[in-house]
Order: sequence, then C-alpha cells, then structure tokens
Amino acid sequence: MSDQKIVFLGTGGTIAGTAANALDHTGLTGYTAAQIGVHDLLASLPDWQEGAERYVVEQVAQLDSKDMGFDVWVKLALRVAHHLAQDDVQGIVITHGTDTLEETAYFLQALLAPSKPVVLTCAMRPANALVPDGPQNLLDALAVASSIGARGVTVVCAGAIYGAEEVQKVHPYRLNAFSAGDAGPIGFVEQGRLRLLRDWPRGKALPLLVGLADAAWPRVEIVMSYAGADGTVVRALLKSGVQGLVVVATGNGTVHQDLESALLMVMQHGVKVVRATRCAEGRLLPGVNDALPAAPGLTPVKARIALILALMQAA
Repeated sequence: MSDQKIVFLGTGGTIAGTAANALDHTGLTGYTAAQIGVHDLLASLPDWQEGAERYVVEQVAQLDSKDMGFDVWVKLALRVAHHLAQDDVQGIVITHGTDTLEETAYFLQALLAPSKPVVLTCAMRPANALVPDGPQNLLDALAVASSIGARGVTVVCAGAIYGAEEVQKVHPYRLNAFSAGDAGPIGFVEQGRLRLLRDWPRGKALPLLVGLADAAWPRVEIVMSYAGADGTVVRALLKSGVQGLVVVATGNGTVHQDLESALLMVMQHGVKVVRATRCAEGRLLPGVNDALPAAPGLTPVKARIALILALMQAA
C-alpha cells in the first residue's frame, strides 16, 4: 500500500445532511444540511478502516453551503495549502454543499493553482436518504485524489470530473446537477478507474496566501442587464462604497444603454467593472472597442471572485 496520505476536509453541505423523511431529497419536509461530521461520513464507507492509516481527516467547517463566506474560505485555503506542502500528502478531498461548490472550487484554483489534486465532492441527497449519493461520490473523489498525475482543483459528482474554472451547478435536484458547458468534463470515474478526456487544471498561484487571514476583502457586487434595466442599483452601490461590479450581460456582453452609462460613471469614481454573460454556454468574446472590460470564460459568480482577488493583489 502507498505511504502517501489522502487528506479529507469537511465543510458540511447536503452530503452531511439529514432528512426527517428518507424520501425527501429537496428539503420540503425538513431536510437539513451539515448535520453529520466528516469523520462519521467516512467511517461508513466500505473497507474504510483497512486504509485508515493513510487518511487524515479534519472538520474545517459545518454549514449549508448557501451560507459560505470569506471566513470559511480563508480557513479552507490555509488548511489546503498546509497539507499540500507536506511531502507525504498525495491529494485532498473536500466535502462541500452543492450551492456554492463552484465558487469555492474556483477560489481555491485561482488562489493556489495546486500541483497536487484537490477534489471537491458533494451530494444531492442527504446522508440518511433511502439511496444516498454521497458515499459513491466520496469513493470517486478518493479515486481522483489518489490518481498519479492528477493535479489542480476539480469537482467530482455522479461519476464525472469537472475543472474548477468551467464547472457550474445547472439543476436544482437531479443527481448530476453539474455541467462544464461546451468545455465538457475532464473525464469520468468508472469502477474506481479514471477515463480522462482532457488535461488537468493548471495555473499560477497568487501571492496572497501570506496575510490572507487578516486581509481586507473588497466589496464586489453583481448586477444584471435585462429589458428595462437602468442605473439605479449601480448608483446606490457607489454610495455604499462598492469597489467592484460584475455586470451579467446579455448575449456576447451587451449591456442596456442606461445601465452601461451608470457603469461608465462609477468607473470614473474608481470602481472596477467587468462583464460576464448570462448565457449558459459559450465564452464571452471581447471586442477591440468595448467600453467595459470582459471576463472571458467565467460565469458571473466566478468573475466576481476573480475581481476580488485582483483587487486584493492591487491593494
């Protein structure tokens, strides 16, 4: 058996949730996220004790991921960085709720760009469901984290492996609630073995980890362009001290003229503005004469994270 360790970091979510009714998968009759510790989740897996000596298990947080915040991101990033720096650690598995999983995955990839695998996994059914999906997702995530050559931050759900930059939750309750759009998955886990379709995520780590716990997180908000949009919200956000704005644009980055006027105005006051598209697939293609900068390839919530990190670097 390999002497390399796999680290499990728990943050809560549906995978650690319980329901009053074993048939309730959506919370309609009392399903509650983040009720079971990650140690107990793992102990229920088949043959868990046989390999327990190569596993390190920590409970970093215990929350419904809809309530994810900067404080947990800081704790998680520091623990991930700590374990990645250990020579005897092969990879990391993070249990997480599905609602903000794509944001946490992108944050960790953008910040750390790890050369070892960091795998986020989840569940769409609570742990005490009649047929829970969490255990298989955990086993699949373990297979990815243990794979020689794996690297970067990925998401594993329902047998598919997604890159942190492309993954997005696209369905409120089906077991495979995620997609990578036209980028497609990195690969699949099939009977514990990986079938890869493309390369692992790569990138360059940002010099923000030292001092992250005491860093001031800039306020970046999201506004949307739609029929009848105007600049009322943008002007109010300027008065409240916003430092960055992501505008969810129509089509290939188009913005209602009244909203665009307000955005150009706040840029003159030092607010950073970027555009993302509200289209579910494809990449925003910036033009040479665009008045507003673009965040190609990023969903609005990920464009927000990228802007937050950029503002922190510039501080």
